[in-house]
Amino acid sequence: MTNTKLLLVEDDPNLGDILQEYLMLKGYQTYLCGNGEEGFNAFNSDNYDMCILDVMLPIMDGFSLAKKIRAINKEVPIIFLTAKSLKEDRVEGFRIGADDYITKPFSMEELQLRIDAIMRRCKQQQQAKEDENRDEFVIGTYVFNHVRQTLTFDDNTTKLTTKEASLLKLLCQQKNKILARNYALKTIWGDDNYFTGRSMDVFITKLRKYLKKDASIEIMNVHGQGYKLIDQGG
Repeated sequence: MTNTKLLLVEDDPNLGDILQEYLMLKGYQTYLCGNGEEGFNAFNSDNYDMCILDVMLPIMDGFSLAKKIRAINKEVPIIFLTAKSLKEDRVEGFRIGADDYITKPFSMEELQLRIDAIMRRCKQQQQAKEDENRDEFVIGTYVFNHVRQTLTFDDNTTKLTTKEASLLKLLCQQKNKILARNYALKTIWGDDNYFTGRSMDVFITKLRKYLKKDASIEIMNVHGQGYKLIDQGG
């Protein structure tokens, strides 16, 4: 089950009812509107995680509705449903800020998969933003404060250099995932040549030394790709 709340705007009552019933059975809170104006009023009066809009709507078409939604909220995902497969319509939809575009007829399973894919991407982007703004990270039994450039284990605090703190923050943001070597080099050193690469290897060795008191923590080399901060507890 999911707490995802959907605004579905579809003027075909049969299709609208079928879509709403299917999505609700799959656990989505789905609110159905029959025209663009009703859809805009609904969006204004509540918070939705995603909008699924038919393009050909009475009173206010889907593109116009999407523009009004985008003027209020630039981030809420939008999927367009349309009976047309014209390239111009697809381009217009994406220009307005659509996240996806599905041509009728389509399967219910396809719609659900696209919804899930977009929501996963949004969740990852939101997590990345939160991590970017975070000052503090928990790494096993260590507490790392990026702003203060400190790494604390029990009552012992190690003061990190600016580059050590920056590199550890990137590793924390990608914890248990691969941190690409080239990305880290360009982000911190501004270049990915041989000499900066050797410099980063030295910093990785230092970070390993700082984190060695917790056996559940490891900074692993991933051959040809980069590094992975493994935290068995998180």
